Amino acid sequence: MAEKEHSVTDITKQLQNWSENRDTEADNALMSLVYDELHRQAHRHLQKERSGHTLQTTAIVHEAYLKLFNQKSVSWESRSHFFGVAATIMRRILIDYAKAKHRLRRGGAQSDLPLENALTISVSETDFDLLELDEALDRLAKKEEYLARVVELRFFSGLDVTETAQVLGVSESTVKRDWAMAKAWLRRELTR
Repeated sequence: MAEKEHSVTDITKQLQNWSENRDTEADNALMSLVYDELHRQAHRHLQKERSGHTLQTTAIVHEAYLKLFNQKSVSWESRSHFFGVAATIMRRILIDYAKAKHRLRRGGAQSDLPLENALTISVSETDFDLLELDEALDRLAKKEEYLARVVELRFFSGLDVTETAQVLGVSESTVKRDWAMAKAWLRRELTR
C-alpha cells in the first residue's frame, strides 16, 4: 500500500513540476511514471470494444500521450486530474476512430460495445454501438454535465469511486449515487 501511495505522490509532484518546467528532461521523467497506467487504461478501453478491433493499445497510448503533453494551458493538479483528462482524450480517440470506420464502410458494421459488461447494467444480451453510447453521453451532458463526467471518469478512465470523488471534489457517496443515476439514464436511452 505504501508503494502505491508513494507512486501517487511521485506522479502528482512530477505533474506539478512538469506544468511549471516543460522541458525534455521533465517530459521523460513524467512519461516513465505515467506510461504503464495509460497503457492499462487504453487496454481496458479496447477490452470493451468488439473483437477484432483494429486499433491497437499502443496507438491509443501514443495518440493520447501526444494530446496530453500538448496541453499547454493545463496546470495539472494531481494524478487523478491527469488520468481523468486522459480518459476524456481516449474516449475522443475511440469515438473518432469509430466514426472514421463507419464513414469508410458507409453503413457497414459499427463498433459494438457490450453495455451490460462495460457499465454493469442489467440489460439483455444486446450489444450497443459505441457511437450510440457517445451520442447518449452527449445528450446526458446537455441535461446533466456532471453525470456525464462521472461516466467518463468511471467508464472510460476506469477510476474507482474514491479516485472519481477526488477528481470531482465530492464525497464518495455522491459519486456512487450519481453513477447509479447515470447508468439508469443511459440504460433507458440505449434500450428505447
